[in-house]
Amino acid sequence: MTKIKESSTYHANREIVLNECPVTYVMNKIGGHWKPIILYHLLSGSKRYSELKKAMPHITEKMLIQHLKQLQTDKLLIREAKTVMPLFVTYTLTESGTALKTVINAMAEWAYLDMKSQAVSVTNCLL
Repeated sequence: MTKIKESSTYHANREIVLNECPVTYVMNKIGGHWKPIILYHLLSGSKRYSELKKAMPHITEKMLIQHLKQLQTDKLLIREAKTVMPLFVTYTLTESGTALKTVINAMAEWAYLDMKSQAVSVTNCLL
């Protein structure tokens, strides 16, 4: 990602909005295509990297690693590496990440109903 100059107007405005708007705050944490899907898969319990990759076959390794790091930085998940050979790494939601369960499920339910009302073929990828 390109670093934004800290003195830019965009940066100043973004900081104001992040501090004043709860929706912007949430979208900053879980926005994008893959983060909500990663969170959804972790709601059922800890997963290894390979389990997440298998559950989301269309995500590239670069994107999965990048989003896992961002979610860890945002304190929504914990990366635990066990010092055994081969390396055993698991990802687990934090308390804050687990609290997003109602949000993630509400998003999935809304999408299901909206897709159904628009006669879009609905698969159970998240439900």
